[in-house]
Formats: sequence, structure tokens, C-alpha cells
Amino acid sequence: MPKTSRPNLLRDRDFGRLIAATALGQLGDRVIFLALPLVAIAALHADEFQVGLLTAMTTAGSLLVGLPAGAWVDRMRKRSVMVGADLARALFLVTVPVAWWTGLLTMWWLYAVALAHGVLTVFFDVAYVSYLPHLVGRDNLVEGNAKLSSVRSMTSIGGPTVAGPLVGMVGAPATLLVSSAGMALSGLLVTTIRRREQKPEPNGRPHLVREIREGLRFVAKHPALRAIMLGDAIFNLFLVMYQTMLLVFLERELGLDSLGIGLILSGMGGGALLGALVATRVSAWVGKGPVIWLASMVTCPLTVLMPSARTGCNWSVYVAAAGLAALSLGGIVRVVAQSSIQQALTPDRLLGRMSATTRFVSSGGIPLGGLLGGAAGTVFGATGTLWIAGTGMTLSFLPNLLSPLRTMRTLPTEQAPEFAG
Repeated sequence: MPKTSRPNLLRDRDFGRLIAATALGQLGDRVIFLALPLVAIAALHADEFQVGLLTAMTTAGSLLVGLPAGAWVDRMRKRSVMVGADLARALFLVTVPVAWWTGLLTMWWLYAVALAHGVLTVFFDVAYVSYLPHLVGRDNLVEGNAKLSSVRSMTSIGGPTVAGPLVGMVGAPATLLVSSAGMALSGLLVTTIRRREQKPEPNGRPHLVREIREGLRFVAKHPALRAIMLGDAIFNLFLVMYQTMLLVFLERELGLDSLGIGLILSGMGGGALLGALVATRVSAWVGKGPVIWLASMVTCPLTVLMPSARTGCNWSVYVAAAGLAALSLGGIVRVVAQSSIQQALTPDRLLGRMSATTRFVSSGGIPLGGLLGGAAGTVFGATGTLWIAGTGMTLSFLPNLLSPLRTMRTLPTEQAPEFAG
């Protein structure tokens, strides 16, 4: 990318508003990541399987609406979808503290809120990925993705740091008010972006099944897009298994309080921030394709340091936390590179369906990962589950290694051919 594109992007007011909205929305989302399971664990005394089921409900939206969401978003203005999804998520989240204060909160209530939040997040994420090329232009995709990843990483640090003390002071249910406020402010800020999209022109009579099939065929027939999707599917399945038992392990096996858990998660955010800051340079040095599989191959094995940590042995906890930070670093470097490749290869009219198809397959196993994490935690305990999940994450580099990404050093300059539906 020419150096002249960087300052131009930084001076763009609309991109600045998107960055601010991303920061607020991600802050709310990171608080949810810590607070919602702790509502179940600490306030409702949920067992391991119930925590796993809650995680599954949070991510089940990808399976329920993942494919049609892409076709629907391709018919709409992406900015409007993002605003609506943010405001609706804020409304659902605020019901948790209200139900807690009135004595009505149950696990079923949490399941319903988690499911609604997950469905709305699918629409938001599909629109978000599709909106970026319109806002910054295709020449600035790597830089735009890297800067947005930096913001997401900084909120990954700040979110748990804020959430941990808040949970300790006001309780996990009330902490979700911060999440609701962040989502609402994010949606309102996106409405101030002045650059308007043209409403997509219909390509003949709308036909949902045909449009979904067109998106599936486009991703499945391109080897690089297909490899990214499969690698993510393996990684996400085992990552969610890992995350499902991570909070249980930290609280019940290592005996950490909410502040200690928040600090470890903030360390992961620190790794992600460093990854975002170096992603552009590392991708240029290693190559846009090779960095995708190398990042996973190098950092995923470090996740087994966590189940090796022992209560009362501080240095082992510090080393384990560093391993999680390295995982986050590698993950951000990988995501920036692969998101830019996906967006560069995809025609504008298929961006929503590409994003939704990729999300459906790569994230479709996330609910299964939550259930497997809960079930494995019941059988093998939190420690054994972390070992299994860490090993599985390490295998996620294989599809990318065995694809054209192995030698794709630069961002594609031509879009992939479309295939008739």
C-alpha cells in the first residue's frame, strides 16, 4: 500500500466516527464476554454444562440466520443494518439487570438474551465487513482492517479491566448496563457518518434461496476463500471449547477473583493490540497468505500453558497468561490478513453473502464448541478440556497451508470470478 494512503485514511472524519463507534460497541461486547457467564456462574450458580449451553446460545445465531442474513444485508444499506442491530442489542441486554432486580432472572432468561444478542450480532458483523470497502476504498483495506483491529484490541484490554472491578462492586447483572450503554452509543454514533451508500440495485426479482446458493458457490469454488473458511471453522470450534472452560478454570481451579480474571483477559487484549499494531508490517514481510497459517502454527500451541498452571505458583500463571496474549497477537495478525484478502477478492454485490457464508461455516461450529466444552468439562474437568481444545486449535493452520495462501505474498488486485446461481 502506498504510504500516502495512511494519513488520508486517518484524516477521514467518517472513518474516525466508525472507529469511535467500534470502540464503544466493542467495549460493551468485551464486558458481556466476562459478565454474562459470571451472571450464570456467580449469581445463578450454574454448573459446567449450563455455562457451556449459555455459550452455545450466544453463538447459535450463526446457524439460525447466518446464510439468509448475507442475502438480506446485500439488499440493504449496511449502515442502517449496523445502527438497528446495535440499538436492539442494547435493549435486550438491559433486561438482564432489570430481571435480576425484580427477582425474575433465570438461566432460561439468560439463554433467551444470549440467543437474541447472537442473532443480532450476525447481522451487525455481516454489515460491518461489507461496509468497510465502501467507506475506505479497496486500496486501503489492509490499513483500515488493521486500524479497526487496533481499536478492538484496545477495548479488549479496557473491557475486562473495567468489567472485573465493576462485577466486584455492583455484581455481574448490573455490569451489563455498561454493555447496553456501549451498544446504544455505538449505534447512535454510526448515524452521524455522513457518507451515504447507494441502496443496492436488485438483480432481478429477489429470490432468497438462489441468492444464498450464489454466495455459497462463490466462496466454495475459490480455493483461498474456502481455505480461510475451513481454517476458521476448526479454530473457532476449539477456541470456544477453550473459552467455555477458561473462566471455570480460572475461578475454580486457580482460585482467581473477578479482578484477577479481568487482568488475564486484559493481557489477551494487550497481545491483540500488539498484533494489530504490527499486522501490516508482518503481513508485508512474511506475505499476506503465509502469515495466515504461520500465525496459527506458531501461537496456538502456547494455549496449553494455561492448564499447566498451578494454584500458588505465580510464575506459572504469568507464563500461562503470556501464552494467551501470544494467541491473541497471532489471531489479530491472521484476521487482518485474511479479512483483507476476502474483501479484495469479492465483488461489492456479493460482500454480504461472502461474509455470511464464511461466518456460517467458520462460526457454525461455535455452538457445538460450547456444548462440547461443557460436556468435556463434565467428563474431563476444566483442565483436561483446555488441553484438548489447545491441541485442536493448533491443527487449524492445515487448510491454509495446503492452499494457494501458502505462497500468496501480496493482496489480490483482481476480484474472483462469479459463478452463476
